[in-house]
Amino acid sequence: MMETVHVNLGDRSYDVRIGPGLLAEAGAQIAPILNRKRVWIVTEARVAELHLTALQAALSAEGIESEALILPPGESTKSWKHLTETVEWLLAERVERKDVVIAFGGGVIGDLVGFAAAILRRGVRFVQMPTSLLAQVDSSVGGKTGINSPHGKNLIGAFHQPSLVLADIDVLGTLAPRDFRAGYGEVVKYGGLGSLDFFEWLEVKGPAMAAGDVALRTEAVRRSVQMKADIVERDETEQGDRALLNLGHTFGHALEAATGYSDRLLHGEGVAIGCALAYEVSARMGLMSQEAPSRFREHLAAMGMKRDLSDIAGDLPDADGLITLMGQDKKVEAGKIKFILARGIGEAFVCGTTDMDIVRAVLAEGLAAR
Repeated sequence: MMETVHVNLGDRSYDVRIGPGLLAEAGAQIAPILNRKRVWIVTEARVAELHLTALQAALSAEGIESEALILPPGESTKSWKHLTETVEWLLAERVERKDVVIAFGGGVIGDLVGFAAAILRRGVRFVQMPTSLLAQVDSSVGGKTGINSPHGKNLIGAFHQPSLVLADIDVLGTLAPRDFRAGYGEVVKYGGLGSLDFFEWLEVKGPAMAAGDVALRTEAVRRSVQMKADIVERDETEQGDRALLNLGHTFGHALEAATGYSDRLLHGEGVAIGCALAYEVSARMGLMSQEAPSRFREHLAAMGMKRDLSDIAGDLPDADGLITLMGQDKKVEAGKIKFILARGIGEAFVCGTTDMDIVRAVLAEGLAAR
């Protein structure tokens, strides 16, 4: 059964449709928004091998022609090189402003293709078809697009909302277990930032969801997307409340930069560890109970996830080195890092006066335990 979350942004509003079987229905779902019966798909090699034929067949069944660009997989694809390749391909294909480009892949493809669509002819339409749990619950919704820089993650980009999001739950069944768990890092973040009830639901249902229960996966994605949509509607361009969605990301992005955006640490793994670190800092600042960080880590452990700095293979910078990397975070104002901390599980807030000595101590202790 398909669930729909409507993102209400005036003339930039769109639906997020969630459920099994949507890949086979892609042509019928997309046809009503097309100006002409032709689309351009940008995907990556792993997704193309598994699902591109099915997508193009679904489009063809509705009389929609398609062309595809297949990029390499991995975080390193979010780069100037592949952005240029994508934009030049779309221009060579004579994509017009009223045409539709399909971002078919995980968060990397969604962010890259969304940015390409934002700058192509000063803005063309695009559809998000997220194929990873992380992309379905987070990066495909809300219009954040971009690429990485050696200076940090997602520092180059634009806000550009999709015209439609199609999240096929069945596709999650083809994910490697590690990739599913990494996506779960973003799911549990939603409970951690704004809903103790959702976090407690995940404590009970999480293992069965990870084991493949489609109904539970659909509900987890729907609840996550609804929470994000509610926040995006209040604060589309992250001037206030939307920053809450970055719980765990200030730490996580620094760890991703420290590991070279490699398979040593996937984005969702960094977010999960980052949430645990943010909770630990919150507890030591007297904002939340001492038990809350342990409860959060215990749930991560029950899901077979990374939860501490000691779970990251290879060398890491020292505490000051990680704090320097945090200094490139997009929430920095007047040279001060604005952390997302919490007063309890489900009670996150933007903190402009974080005790950096406590941050340094938490990082140093985590590194010493490696």
